[in-house]
Amino acid sequence: MFSVDDPYAQGGPPPAPVPIGPRLPWKQLLSGIVLRPADTFLRARDHAVWGPALIVTFLYGLLAIFGFGKDGKETLDPTVSAAAMTAVAFVLGGLILGAVTHTLARQLGGDGAWQPTVGLSMLIMSITDAPRLVFAAFLGAENGLVQVLGWVTWLAAGALFTVMVSRSHDLPWPKALGASAIQLVALLSLIKLGTLQ
Repeated sequence: MFSVDDPYAQGGPPPAPVPIGPRLPWKQLLSGIVLRPADTFLRARDHAVWGPALIVTFLYGLLAIFGFGKDGKETLDPTVSAAAMTAVAFVLGGLILGAVTHTLARQLGGDGAWQPTVGLSMLIMSITDAPRLVFAAFLGAENGLVQVLGWVTWLAAGALFTVMVSRSHDLPWPKALGASAIQLVALLSLIKLGTLQ
């Protein structure tokens, strides 16, 4: 039986979910994504992570321009303005792809909030590609080691996206992977296109 004060009995909205824990400091958030992803994503599901997401993605975009040349000395256009434009493009692209992942997760039955999902998606995108980017800046995008790292980091991104969506939206892993599919394909074709040929 429902009590008189029960919001469901009166047709009211369900109570707001109680956060799993306090907001993670940025150092714990970034290290946790790599070392303790399941616990980190569960604790971060109720908190926006805009600060770390925007800063890390912008810095990644600034450095990304050095990772698309054919060899370690050739880059696309290593000027300040070009790097800044690339950084802004990566931030905007990360926001859009994260929003797509969130929308798909909700359509598949997820119940997570959009701000943590988008922010965590941006962090995953930037952090997982960092090893490939570092080696590509010195060895070139067509180097064999860089290409192997590209595939490995892309698979790692897929695993982290799946865990994040699963924890953030209370979805089983097949649906979580499905919600991440468009973002994964976009990362493969846009970010790693010069590497995975």
